[in-house]
Amino acid sequence: MPLVTSRRSLFAALGASAAGLLPRAAISASGAGGEAEVCVLTPQSIEGPFYRDPRLVRADIAEGRAGVPLRLRLRVVEAGSCQPVAGARVDVWHCDAQGLYSGYPGQGDSRAVDTSGQTFLRGSQTTDAAGWVSFDTIYPGWYAGRATHIHVKAFLDARTMLTGQIYFPDALNEFLYTQVPAYQGRRAERFIVNANDGIANEEDPHRRAFCAVKEEAERYLATLTLGVDRARDARSGERRESRGGRPERPPPGAGGGPPPDLRRPARLTLKDRLAALVPGLRREP
Repeated sequence: MPLVTSRRSLFAALGASAAGLLPRAAISASGAGGEAEVCVLTPQSIEGPFYRDPRLVRADIAEGRAGVPLRLRLRVVEAGSCQPVAGARVDVWHCDAQGLYSGYPGQGDSRAVDTSGQTFLRGSQTTDAAGWVSFDTIYPGWYAGRATHIHVKAFLDARTMLTGQIYFPDALNEFLYTQVPAYQGRRAERFIVNANDGIANEEDPHRRAFCAVKEEAERYLATLTLGVDRARDARSGERRESRGGRPERPPPGAGGGPPPDLRRPARLTLKDRLAALVPGLRREP
């Protein structure tokens, strides 16, 4: 699938004053995690309600789902020393362009989509000698209550080292969701971006797992270094719904109600969106 040929229509919609800033924001990460030389500890995050282990050892996880092609490259290293962690199992899973996870009933804006038995956008790979794994997928969509993200788990010797979430630049999210047909036609409105996502904001903003995104001829390439501590069992620190803390809201209709503060979020104005998308632009009090 070819990428969108022009960003001009998005720049026009957001205003000429921001147009010069958006291309840079759209293809770069907001944090340092995408650089292999930065080996900070990646923050733990909640697993969420949609993890499954279908034991699908594969690099291509798209299964023909509509969306912009994305290659996700992850490197697992020891935090601090930057030593690559070879032989680690890395699982990823995320929603499709319309916000659907595979393997669950009652999804979508209509709450009528059943993906039980399906396995799209899920897979597992083992890190090579340099700590790298690669997945061919599509750019993730969104669902009510959450910013754009991909879930990741890293295991070594059957022990969970990391349960985390990977975030994307909001300017690129906005561009794709408004310009690419596969992401359009939603009944719901997108209120949550990186700046007001409750799960993301529980993490240290200096260590939040933003990937670096590069535009290639036939896909986007997203890269991120995952810093882990092999001496620590991540399961002891995982924040799950059953252990308290802020639960992740599932896609509409997938079971359980949203937290009260996410039921009717405030509508994002154009100025609010620009403040969330463009570095250095602040909301007025």
